[in-house]
Amino acid sequence: MSSSLQLGLFTAEEGTDPMTALVPDEVDIYILNLSGGKDGPRAAALALDAARAAGVEDRVYTIHASLGPLEWPAVTVGGVRYPGSSELAALHSRALGVPPERHIEVRRARDLEGERVPYDLLTYIAERGDWPWKGVLPCRSDWKTGLIYGAFSSMVRARKKQLGRPVVCANVLGIRADESPDRKKRPALRTTTDNTARVVHEWSPAHQVTTQEVKDWTDEQGLPHQWCYDSHPGAGDWKGSSRCSCSLCVLASQRDLLLAVKRRPRLAELYALVERVRGVPFNPNTSMAELIERAARPGAPDPGVVIEDEGPEFDALENAVEAALKKPAKRARYVRPGTPADALPGSCDGCAAGNPTAAADQEA
Repeated sequence: MSSSLQLGLFTAEEGTDPMTALVPDEVDIYILNLSGGKDGPRAAALALDAARAAGVEDRVYTIHASLGPLEWPAVTVGGVRYPGSSELAALHSRALGVPPERHIEVRRARDLEGERVPYDLLTYIAERGDWPWKGVLPCRSDWKTGLIYGAFSSMVRARKKQLGRPVVCANVLGIRADESPDRKKRPALRTTTDNTARVVHEWSPAHQVTTQEVKDWTDEQGLPHQWCYDSHPGAGDWKGSSRCSCSLCVLASQRDLLLAVKRRPRLAELYALVERVRGVPFNPNTSMAELIERAARPGAPDPGVVIEDEGPEFDALENAVEAALKKPAKRARYVRPGTPADALPGSCDGCAAGNPTAAADQEA
């Protein structure tokens, strides 16, 4: 590896600017983010090594911000069950040695007709008439970061009262330089919050670990990895999706999107319905309708498995999205640059006029 971790001090590559060291025993709460993907466990293991070496392992928690039916679900093939992302995050936490009571799962919810129900990202998109894109990513801020901060608020208040000072938190992420040019430039350690209640240091201890090294480490440790990474569940060949996020992520590669469309056709059709009704393409580079059409052509990636997406959770998502689409969009923001109004699925001049182009050159 091109980086080293010694008692939690991230050593930058030679020639890069030095960064402030994170001292393990000065961190009051370690928050290890686990998405069910491959990178979280590698970063978490490095952070855990640092906490253990400093004798503060009892300050470590793992957390998973669930995206419900938009995540990769569990599948059963040949009588073998392969866990979905939420379940896998909990399995990773236990495999790393974190006690079950220190693993937290959060999912966004809201009050609806006097009942607390899950509030899924696709429902929000249908309500807004607007897809997440660079610089405007509620899937990260409202469905992940905000929930994670909120999950620790009561603990932070209690610790602050006990310590008589702001609580120092290490928010440990599986961000790596290999993932994108933006993430390569992103500091491996930075302070993102500094107020009277808490100081949060965002820490990416696996920042300089390569993709291949992550895969090799995962296999060497005997850790289960998300089945979507493989050509088919159980293959263990890492020839499926290159990333594990939302099954259909606006920032995913074209191959990953085509693979996901074929693996989850019912979900893809629900995305296409939102796109068609709101008249706004899935992302500036392609529409979901185009992806569905391309996925049906010869030469498209072999899905390895096709998910039926049957069950009450998906039905609830579908019902919520359809109900949202019966109402006017709250705010429509994005139209692909240069797209004629009559080229948008289900659009008209009035719809296009209400969707000004937004800048999309910020962090991916």
